[in-house]
Amino acid sequence: MVAKLLNGESLAKEIRTRISEEIATRTKKGIRPPKLSVILVGDDDASSIYVRLKRRDCHEVGIDCDVLHFSHSTSEKRLCNAIRHLNDDNENDGILLQLPLPDHIHALRVIELMDPNKDVDGITPHNLGMLTLREPAHRCCTPKGVMSLLQMTGQQLRGSHACVIGASNHVGRPMCLELLLVGCTVTVSHKFTEDTPRLARQADIVVSATGKAKLVNAEWVKSGATVIDVGIERQPDGSLCGDVDFDSVKEVASWLTPVPGGVGPMTRVSILQNLMDAVERRIS
Repeated sequence: MVAKLLNGESLAKEIRTRISEEIATRTKKGIRPPKLSVILVGDDDASSIYVRLKRRDCHEVGIDCDVLHFSHSTSEKRLCNAIRHLNDDNENDGILLQLPLPDHIHALRVIELMDPNKDVDGITPHNLGMLTLREPAHRCCTPKGVMSLLQMTGQQLRGSHACVIGASNHVGRPMCLELLLVGCTVTVSHKFTEDTPRLARQADIVVSATGKAKLVNAEWVKSGATVIDVGIERQPDGSLCGDVDFDSVKEVASWLTPVPGGVGPMTRVSILQNLMDAVERRIS
């Protein structure tokens, strides 16, 4: 068995095309383009790259993207004031706070200030809470993108056993909730879990989001499982590597996401989808 690739780049391109067509139709009717405001604090290389890619995606589909770049030493108060201003700005449809923030800023205090309707990353307590209550509003972008990829496989998700490796607030935990929402039985593994490989081997779906290169190998995966690699880590030679040992796992899995080109593009396009949803809610 050789796994089929879940091509996130290809699916994301299809979704961007549909969004571009929708915005073009709106523009012909005299409706202004949607506007996304991205907040970047500091000069972290990875964050800067992500923001550049997000801005490129916006420009490609006709979304007005404004990047507010603050220095690393920016105070929490100043950042909070920027959030308040964007909340009140009727010309602004969405806010994306690029994480992580510098250590001197309490991230949750800043996130809590965001208008949930403009939270296109789905990270405010309100939006995470609505997902917990099985009434999703703006959904966390990476788990949302993963669900779109899983739907591509055509497999029966209801009743499947899924193992999520990693329990972060923005990926692992909401990923579990997304899988529960479609009727999966979900096991979550974290740093205190004993024998994660055994748990992963029981699963029909494995989603790994740890950022530890090649953590998941073929011995962790049962034959025919679907494996989603959320992690990404730059290697000393400059190459990118995910949580999954691609070469070994592709021999046992039925579906497998590549790194890069798998989950990353779907995370970014989910931001655009959430922004369009925010626009619809504002005008309805």
